[in-house]
Amino acid sequence: MAMDPGDIESLIREALPDAQVTITDLAGDGDHYSAHVISSAFEGKSRVQQHQMVYKALRGRMGGELHALALQTSAPA
Repeated sequence: MAMDPGDIESLIREALPDAQVTITDLAGDGDHYSAHVISSAFEGKSRVQQHQMVYKALRGRMGGELHALALQTSAPA
C-alpha cells in the first residue's frame, strides 16, 4: 500500500512543528521518497539522532506503508 507524500509531511510536522519539510517521490510509485527536513529540534543532535526523530514521527510506517525514505536532515543555519 502506497503512502501519500502529504501524509508523510503531516506526520513529520506533527512531531516537529517548526520543520521545513520537502518530500520528493523518487520512483513515481508512492513507495520510494526522499525527505529534506530542517528543524531547530535537531540542534546539538547527531545525524543518527536526527534520523531517529523523523522515523519516530512516522509512527512505524517505515518498511510497511512506506518502503523507502532517503533522509536529509539539518538544523536551521
